[in-house]
Amino acid sequence: MLNPDNWTLFQGLAVFGVCALIIAIAGTRITRIVDQLADRTGIGEAAAGAVLLGGTTSIGGSVLSVTEAWNGNAELAMSNALGGIAVQTFFLAVADMVYRRANLEHAAASVPNMMQNALLIVLLSLILMTPLLPNVTVWGLHPVTPILFLVYIYGIHLVHRAHDAPMWAPTKTRETREDKPDDIKLMPSMVRLTSEFLVLFVVLGFAGYMLEPSATVIAAETELTQTIVGVMLTAISTSIPELVTSVAAVRRGALTLAVGG
Repeated sequence: MLNPDNWTLFQGLAVFGVCALIIAIAGTRITRIVDQLADRTGIGEAAAGAVLLGGTTSIGGSVLSVTEAWNGNAELAMSNALGGIAVQTFFLAVADMVYRRANLEHAAASVPNMMQNALLIVLLSLILMTPLLPNVTVWGLHPVTPILFLVYIYGIHLVHRAHDAPMWAPTKTRETREDKPDDIKLMPSMVRLTSEFLVLFVVLGFAGYMLEPSATVIAAETELTQTIVGVMLTAISTSIPELVTSVAAVRRGALTLAVGG
């Protein structure tokens, strides 16, 4: 029963459904925590959305892709990762429809959000250029792989710096919602927020880890290609937290957090 190699299609679907439900519930609860952590630490909603919220809600998909790559399922690993980006962009459009006052990107206009958009374009450009480069590997890694890590870290540094000392500012209108911290006196302690954040982080990671064998079983039993399973099933299920957290952040009035995440 515990060995995924012996799972039937029904068992694979059952594990897949339970993990997707856990990811949705944990992703919902973590939005409030990240919003309050952003105010307590002073890093701003855009940086918190990219690093804390984005990283945590994506941990399920990240663990899934890493596990699939480790097990030699490169096609499923790539399709899950890139499919997740497409699905999350669609979910941002859903969050835009939930916010009725104005266009979400207009209401959350800020330099950090613009910087994050540019960072995403740069990272995707590097990934798309890699197949056109010489097939050179060092210890099993393509040279672009560490470059992606360095570009992301430096990009987040620029986003944080743009929040503290922006070189320009978008034009403010009546619909623009600025990132104003809540009263930290009314928030739980830093220890409690950090503890809840870490617990939910582990829960999301474990759920993503368990999605890997169930997705492999579904692909094998249904004779679907790993690309279809990655794009249609795992990418959507592991991206459910982005939909839930984006809508929840919009309803909390944390528009910058919604776009940044």
